[in-house]
Amino acid sequence: MLNGKTALITGASRGIGRAIALDMAQNGANIALNHFGEAEEAEAVRELILRENVRCELYECDVADFHASKRMADDVIRDFSRVDILVNNAGIARDNPILRVSEKDYDDVMDVNLKGSFNLMKHLYPAFMKSRAGTIINIASICGLHGWAWQASYAASKGGLIALTKTVAKELAGRGVTCNAIAPGFIATDMTVGLQGDRKETLLASIPLTRAGRPEDVSKLAVFLASDWAAYITGEVIKVDGGLCI
Repeated sequence: MLNGKTALITGASRGIGRAIALDMAQNGANIALNHFGEAEEAEAVRELILRENVRCELYECDVADFHASKRMADDVIRDFSRVDILVNNAGIARDNPILRVSEKDYDDVMDVNLKGSFNLMKHLYPAFMKSRAGTIINIASICGLHGWAWQASYAASKGGLIALTKTVAKELAGRGVTCNAIAPGFIATDMTVGLQGDRKETLLASIPLTRAGRPEDVSKLAVFLASDWAAYITGEVIKVDGGLCI
């Protein structure tokens, strides 16, 4: 499905990003794998990807850093000659009621989740325009669609990312570039493992499919959106939440 294409995936050393990198590699894509401070985990993912007979290079970069993101984008284009698929997956969460959200926590979440995605889209914008083809996939959240208690900064960042997705989709459509967002619900990853007790049980009980999602539930959709099968889909926000927000 993705033979010969190059995918830059941020935050790909674990969780949803890792699953997307592996799935895209299994479907023939070369992988530019971004991580930040997780060298061992990233190298382990790279070893798995190389078994698929595709190319994989690692890029350590804080996507919230505008200039560092520019250098990474330039390095990926230099190394692979092109970027066909950009997956903005890197994200952090600082769960607290608004009363307890510090300014630093709010800024950190917005910088990684929203600004980080903006940075990569801006820096790769000229390359996408020049090639007149490409796919951008932003990993948002149902929190950005519906809001969520105790997740003010996270919900705000993902809501902003959804609005940014629609804007970029409109701007780049004339150049043959698609831009869509995936909005996962409760996915079993390192980010959600800390959710315990009654809060977790209440959330699981509210999911019609009666289970937490798996990273692979998201990655399969990402592969589809990156493929030619989804060439006429842009500006969409697709939920992967087991029916939680029906």
